[in-house]
Amino acid sequence: MSSLTPLDKHKLEKAFNMANGFVLDFSDKSFQAFALDSVKLDIQDEKYNLNSGSKANRLRSFWAKESDQVVGKLTHDMLGYWKYRKDDAGAEISEVEQKAYEEACQISERLKGRTDVEHIETAQVIAKDENFQLLASQIKDNIENGQPEAGLDRLHTYLMKYFRHLCEKRGIAADRDEPLNSVFGKYVKALQAASLIKSDMSELILKSSISLLSKFNYVRNNQSLAHDNKTLNREESFLIFRNISALMKFVESIEGI
Repeated sequence: MSSLTPLDKHKLEKAFNMANGFVLDFSDKSFQAFALDSVKLDIQDEKYNLNSGSKANRLRSFWAKESDQVVGKLTHDMLGYWKYRKDDAGAEISEVEQKAYEEACQISERLKGRTDVEHIETAQVIAKDENFQLLASQIKDNIENGQPEAGLDRLHTYLMKYFRHLCEKRGIAADRDEPLNSVFGKYVKALQAASLIKSDMSELILKSSISLLSKFNYVRNNQSLAHDNKTLNREESFLIFRNISALMKFVESIEGI
């Protein structure tokens, strides 16, 4: 479920000309194709069949059922389409249309957010390694496309490289065969030895994260695309990304990144 407020919905409906059951200039078929291309979801799926089943009602149902990231991505792409159609036709954009467009853009950016990717992107400066940067780019794309479940194995590989690098930076040997939780455990011990953890609560959270990363080993091997698995659902995948993001933010503050 997205966090769109009633006012947000009113603004988006105005931007997308939804008053009479339509959505922009889409036909049923073109709207279906657009949504599939944007967020890999079928807007004609029965689960979005609200009341009359019109394009506008299907979009309203989509807003109610999908996550902020997914709704934000589709909204962003729809706004890009609206702008392209206006520019392509050489049509003048009225002040009312421009205001509606700008307000919808603000809503889209809020929904998409940057919390889940900003620390992954920032961490690229830690290791000037093309593979490291490629992993970060792939994870970012998965999140922004509303498909975090597809990026869980990439995230696991990324974290292995990330924490190995930080261990090496602090002179700690981290064998390539060691699991992620073991490597992170060594890193936490190094922080403790250097008296960089100032509160018992922070220390407890970091120690708990060792156990969480142990569970992540299982998720990566059994619930990601690393193997022929049934992938984890989107909301639980986002939960993992958000917790990893919070952990990385704390690590960055310690490392002065």
